[in-house]
Amino acid sequence: MSALDSRDTDLRKELDATLQTRRELGEEYEPALVDSFLEKVEQRIDDTVDRRVRRHLAEQQMASARGTRRPKDADTWPERFGFAIISLVLAIPLTAVGGGIAGTAGTIATWVGIVGVNFAQAARLNPELLAGRRGRSREDG
Repeated sequence: MSALDSRDTDLRKELDATLQTRRELGEEYEPALVDSFLEKVEQRIDDTVDRRVRRHLAEQQMASARGTRRPKDADTWPERFGFAIISLVLAIPLTAVGGGIAGTAGTIATWVGIVGVNFAQAARLNPELLAGRRGRSREDG
Protein backbone atom coordinates (compact mmCIF):
# COMPACT_ATOMS: atom_id res chain seq x y z
CA MET A 1 0.00 0.00 0.00
CA SER A 2 1.45 3.41 -1.00
CA ALA A 3 1.80 6.41 1.32
CA LEU A 4 -1.12 8.08 -0.44
CA ASP A 5 -3.34 5.06 0.17
CA SER A 6 -2.43 5.00 3.88
CA ARG A 7 -3.19 8.73 4.20
CA ASP A 8 -6.53 8.21 2.45
CA THR A 9 -7.24 5.31 4.79
CA ASP A 10 -6.33 7.47 7.80
CA LEU A 11 -8.60 10.24 6.57
CA ARG A 12 -11.42 7.74 5.98
CA LYS A 13 -10.98 6.45 9.55
CA GLU A 14 -11.11 10.04 10.85
CA LEU A 15 -14.34 10.65 8.95
CA ASP A 16 -15.88 7.42 10.22
CA ALA A 17 -14.89 8.30 13.80
CA THR A 18 -16.36 11.80 13.39
CA LEU A 19 -19.64 10.39 12.09
CA GLN A 20 -19.78 7.79 14.88
CA THR A 21 -19.12 10.49 17.49
CA ARG A 22 -21.88 12.64 15.98
CA ARG A 23 -24.33 9.71 16.25
CA GLU A 24 -23.37 9.19 19.90
CA LEU A 25 -23.32 12.84 20.99
CA GLY A 26 -26.19 14.16 18.88
CA GLU A 27 -26.76 17.06 16.52
CA GLU A 28 -25.79 19.79 18.99
CA TYR A 29 -22.11 18.75 18.66
CA GLU A 30 -22.20 18.54 14.85
CA PRO A 31 -20.66 21.99 14.13
CA ALA A 32 -17.74 21.31 16.48
CA LEU A 33 -17.19 17.83 15.01
CA VAL A 34 -17.32 19.14 11.43
CA ASP A 35 -14.88 21.94 12.30
CA SER A 36 -12.51 19.42 13.92
CA PHE A 37 -12.63 17.13 10.90
CA LEU A 38 -12.11 20.04 8.48
CA GLU A 39 -9.08 21.19 10.50
CA LYS A 40 -7.56 17.72 10.06
CA VAL A 41 -8.27 17.81 6.31
CA GLU A 42 -6.81 21.31 6.07
CA GLN A 43 -3.70 20.19 7.95
CA ARG A 44 -3.33 17.23 5.58
CA ILE A 45 -3.60 19.57 2.58
CA ASP A 46 -1.08 22.00 4.11
CA ASP A 47 1.37 19.15 4.76
CA THR A 48 1.01 17.91 1.17
CA VAL A 49 1.52 21.38 -0.30
CA ASP A 50 4.53 22.02 1.96
CA ARG A 51 6.08 18.71 0.91
CA ARG A 52 5.55 19.49 -2.79
CA VAL A 53 6.95 23.02 -2.46
CA ARG A 54 10.03 21.72 -0.64
CA ARG A 55 10.56 19.07 -3.32
CA HIS A 56 10.16 21.67 -6.09
CA LEU A 57 12.61 24.05 -4.41
CA ALA A 58 15.10 21.23 -3.92
CA GLU A 59 14.84 20.32 -7.62
CA GLN A 60 15.44 23.96 -8.58
CA GLN A 61 18.45 24.18 -6.26
CA MET A 62 19.88 20.97 -7.71
CA ALA A 63 19.40 22.28 -11.26
CA SER A 64 21.09 25.56 -10.31
CA ALA A 65 23.95 23.75 -8.62
CA ARG A 66 24.49 21.62 -11.70
CA GLY A 67 24.36 24.68 -13.92
CA THR A 68 21.47 23.34 -15.93
CA ARG A 69 18.54 25.47 -16.84
CA ARG A 70 14.98 24.35 -16.60
CA PRO A 71 13.13 24.45 -19.94
CA LYS A 72 10.71 27.32 -20.28
CA ASP A 73 7.09 26.65 -21.18
CA ALA A 74 7.77 27.53 -24.82
CA ASP A 75 11.08 25.70 -24.86
CA THR A 76 9.73 22.34 -25.96
CA TRP A 77 10.86 20.41 -28.99
CA PRO A 78 7.41 20.39 -30.69
CA GLU A 79 7.11 24.16 -30.35
CA ARG A 80 10.61 24.80 -31.71
CA PHE A 81 9.97 22.36 -34.56
CA GLY A 82 6.59 23.97 -35.27
CA PHE A 83 8.15 27.43 -35.35
CA ALA A 84 10.78 26.24 -37.81
CA ILE A 85 8.22 24.55 -40.07
CA ILE A 86 5.92 27.59 -40.09
CA SER A 87 8.90 29.81 -40.80
CA LEU A 88 9.91 27.71 -43.80
CA VAL A 89 6.35 27.41 -45.12
CA LEU A 90 5.89 31.17 -44.93
CA ALA A 91 9.31 31.70 -46.51
CA ILE A 92 8.06 30.44 -49.87
CA PRO A 93 5.33 33.04 -50.51
CA LEU A 94 7.34 35.78 -48.80
CA THR A 95 10.30 35.07 -51.07
CA ALA A 96 8.03 35.14 -54.13
CA VAL A 97 6.47 38.45 -53.10
CA GLY A 98 9.81 40.04 -52.13
CA GLY A 99 11.50 38.81 -55.28
CA GLY A 100 8.56 39.80 -57.48
CA ILE A 101 8.41 43.33 -56.14
CA ALA A 102 12.10 44.16 -55.61
CA GLY A 103 14.00 41.43 -57.43
CA THR A 104 17.17 40.06 -55.85
CA ALA A 105 17.25 42.80 -53.21
CA GLY A 106 13.71 41.86 -52.16
CA THR A 107 14.65 38.19 -51.92
CA ILE A 108 17.71 39.00 -49.84
CA ALA A 109 15.69 41.32 -47.58
CA THR A 110 13.05 38.61 -47.14
CA TRP A 111 15.62 36.01 -46.11
CA VAL A 112 17.41 38.42 -43.79
CA GLY A 113 14.03 38.93 -42.09
CA ILE A 114 13.34 35.19 -41.89
CA VAL A 115 16.78 34.47 -40.45
CA GLY A 116 16.38 37.41 -38.05
CA VAL A 117 13.04 36.16 -36.74
CA ASN A 118 14.44 32.65 -36.25
CA PHE A 119 17.56 34.01 -34.55
CA ALA A 120 15.40 36.15 -32.23
CA GLN A 121 13.33 33.08 -31.33
CA ALA A 122 16.46 31.02 -30.69
CA ALA A 123 18.00 33.80 -28.57
CA ARG A 124 14.77 34.14 -26.58
CA LEU A 125 14.73 30.44 -25.78
CA ASN A 126 18.52 30.20 -25.25
CA PRO A 127 19.85 33.48 -23.81
CA GLU A 128 23.27 31.87 -23.44
CA LEU A 129 23.67 32.12 -27.24
CA LEU A 130 24.15 35.87 -26.96
CA ALA A 131 26.04 35.66 -23.69
CA GLY A 132 28.46 33.17 -25.23
CA ARG A 133 29.15 35.47 -28.15
CA ARG A 134 29.74 38.44 -25.85
CA GLY A 135 32.07 36.35 -23.69
CA ARG A 136 34.10 35.23 -26.73
CA SER A 137 34.45 38.75 -28.11
CA ARG A 138 35.77 39.97 -24.74
CA GLU A 139 38.29 37.15 -24.65
CA ASP A 140 39.37 37.89 -28.24
CA GLY A 141 39.82 41.65 -27.54
